[in-house]
Formats: sequence, C-alpha cells, structure tokens
Amino acid sequence: MNYTLHQLHVFLKITQLQSITKAAEELHLTQPAVSIQLKNFQEQFDLPLTEVVGRKLYVTDFGKEIAVAAEKILEQVNAINFKTASFKGQLTGRLKISVVSTGKYVMPYFLSQFLEQNPGVELKLDVTNKAMVINALDENEIDFALVSILPEVIQFEKVELMENRLFLVGGRDFEVDKSLSGAELIEQITLIFREHGSGTRLTMERFLKNHNISVRKKLELTSNEAVKQAVIAGLGCSIMPLIGIKNELKNGDLQVIPVEGLPIVTNWNLIYLKNKKFSPVADAYLTFIEKQKTSIIKKYFDWAVKS
Repeated sequence: MNYTLHQLHVFLKITQLQSITKAAEELHLTQPAVSIQLKNFQEQFDLPLTEVVGRKLYVTDFGKEIAVAAEKILEQVNAINFKTASFKGQLTGRLKISVVSTGKYVMPYFLSQFLEQNPGVELKLDVTNKAMVINALDENEIDFALVSILPEVIQFEKVELMENRLFLVGGRDFEVDKSLSGAELIEQITLIFREHGSGTRLTMERFLKNHNISVRKKLELTSNEAVKQAVIAGLGCSIMPLIGIKNELKNGDLQVIPVEGLPIVTNWNLIYLKNKKFSPVADAYLTFIEKQKTSIIKKYFDWAVKS
C-alpha cells in the first residue's frame, strides 16, 4: 500500500458526492485529475471500491468501509496539524456553519477576514435549504446557522446581521401591465417558487396569504440559481432576495417590478443553540462577528441595505 493523503481526500469526496464531476468541482480540480487519482487509489486494492452502472457511479460495500477509514485517517491528520499550530500560539480547530441557499451570497463576507487572521482554523460550510439547516442546528452538528426566518421549534441565541429584502423580479423583456394592481398582476403571471423547506418559499407564501393573492400558474425549482435563470429566460417571475441578483440587475438581465406591499423585509441572523458550549474557535468567531459586523456590512452591503 502506497496511497497518499491526497488520494484519500479525493476518494472520500467522491464517496460523499457519488460523482467524479461534483467532486472535481468541490475540490477545484479537473475531472480527469480526479479520475486519475481514483484509478491510482483503486489499483492498490484487490476489490473494487466503485462501480459504474449506466452513467451513475456507485460505491461498493468495500469502498464504503475504506471511505470510513479514510475519513478517520484524515481527521487524525487534521488533529496533528491543529496541535502543531496550537503549539505555535495560533487559534486552531474547525468552524462548522450551515447557511440557507441565499445565504451563500452573504456568509463568505462575514468569514474572509476571520479566516485570514486565523490560518489554523478549518472551515466546514454547508449550503442547503432552511429545513436542513435547522435540523443540523437542532442535532448540534454545527456551531452556527445563517437564516432569514427564525425557527420556532428550538431554543437559540442570535446575532442580527443585516436586512434581507425580497422584491418581485422579472426578466429583461417582461412588460408590466400598469392597469393592474399588485395583487392582480401577480395573479396573472407565472410565479416561480423554491421547493418546500426553503425559507424564501415560506416568505413568499406568507406574503401571498396575507394579501389574499391566488396564484393561478406556478413553477417549482430546487435552487435560488435555478429560479434566477428561469426568470432571466422568461419562464415567469419570482419574489427573490435582492442580495442574490446584484449583477443581473446591473446588466439588465433582471428588473424589479414595483408592487404594493413589497419589498418583504426580513433579517439575516447568525443563530446558535441556547447554552451551547463553544469550542475556542467558535467562541472566537462569535466575538469577531459582534465586533466587526457593522464594518463588514458597510464595506460590502451598503448597496443592498440602502437601495
């Protein structure tokens, strides 16, 4: 056996994502490079680690056991690295954060300076829908969650970051019928929703219910980016967070459609379990956010708050 840590890392990522293409994207490698690493790793075993049926990659039972061992090895290597950095006086450890899908346009800006100041910190950032984020927090799998709708089923503490404003948005060629009221306009168009479990969808549904608006034609898509592209393509309109469409508004691919009652204004909140016992890294990050959030918002998000 002469496998490398890099091969273990690549193989583990493949097993987690069940895809060479997705693993390559997440590892910032080319697909051929990942395929070569998998091949070289596989050749060191007499039993197959993966198999391809049709066009889909499957991990064999033996491969799953090797993946578990690979994860433990990599965790031990990380522990060694953390201990080495700790002896040098650096803050070390893993910071675990889960964010709702549109939070990916926000969270990196509240992380970059902290990670730059603390190179011994390893970040695990998961981007998913609201239901999955809250579940991860409830199961104590993460240190913090970024949400725009606060959960009702768990006890938590929060740090309020900034406004999250949602507008009705149409494509470049969408023509507004000025003879219609806001409610009548929305009832006439095809409205594009996120999937169930999405915070953006819940916000939209509350708005529609509060204004007694019936949606006659609708589509459902499973990511904010998919909704954005569908609106650009002219498949319909959607109520979307301003934070995720800055460039599309600037270049004219999207337009804000004025409607009474909009924008919907919520707040981005960094939340954590009440009475959570923080690691030194999580504790340091909370202190950083409380001290630096105002300057970060002013530097990166003035346009979204004031526009």
